[in-house]
Amino acid sequence: MAGRIVMQKVGESLGQQFIVENRGGAAGSIGADVVAKAPADGYTLVMADRSGIAVAPSLFRNLPYEPIKDLAPITLIAKTPLIMIAHSSVSASNLREFIAQVKQFPQGLNYASPGPGTAGNLEGELMKQLTGANLVSVHYKGGGAAMLAILSGEVNFGLMVPLLAIPHLKTGKVKAFAVTSQDRFTGTPDLPTVTEAGFPELRSEYWIGMLAPARTPESIIGKLNADIVDIVRTPAMQSTLTAQAAILAPNSPREFAAFIESETGKWSKVIRTAGLKAEKG
Repeated sequence: MAGRIVMQKVGESLGQQFIVENRGGAAGSIGADVVAKAPADGYTLVMADRSGIAVAPSLFRNLPYEPIKDLAPITLIAKTPLIMIAHSSVSASNLREFIAQVKQFPQGLNYASPGPGTAGNLEGELMKQLTGANLVSVHYKGGGAAMLAILSGEVNFGLMVPLLAIPHLKTGKVKAFAVTSQDRFTGTPDLPTVTEAGFPELRSEYWIGMLAPARTPESIIGKLNADIVDIVRTPAMQSTLTAQAAILAPNSPREFAAFIESETGKWSKVIRTAGLKAEKG
């Protein structure tokens, strides 16, 4: 969705139509691989997320591309936090109380995730590793199914994107403990961050960004960066993306490259410790 919104305006600015082609699957690695093998002329780009760039290299065996080696960062586009939510029957009123309660269950507590390697799954594993709470991931087919499992009480806890969580917070069917972003999220201004809740090490965000094939000339990368950043920063685009629960975060190619390296290292450690693996396809 962000790709279609942003690239329509970039195409108008450059006088060049961009055709958006969906190449989903395998945590975003299918689309990223297409671009990694495309001519380095600036005519084929990928709007990729954290999964396909920073997570896939550790999650999949024999990944056919190396993001850091085969793709040239253009700019980060936006980030979004996850919201730590629980079924209304859970008695804890804050994150510290919840983690203390989980530690009282020797068998652990199940949490709903949209599948292995997804943001909700990895944040749950990060929480397990950093707090010592025995959280056990129950995989569902997508975020919608995971959200329904929490609403029904089939699973008591989960980490959900704001677009899925906020409507149910308003009805009182679920409760929220914290958001994983650095700052409070505008959609839930009364909800503390994980840092405010006493767990700064749990801070993390799901993100999307634009990349080109490696060896794309710096002049082309620079031109694309300038146009995309200018468009993302316009009030109209900010309003459109904010409505999708996005926190705008455009930056330079160098900054984006450093960010990707940092994120790759972080999630590689989480994946190795959790023993997560997935076959491509």
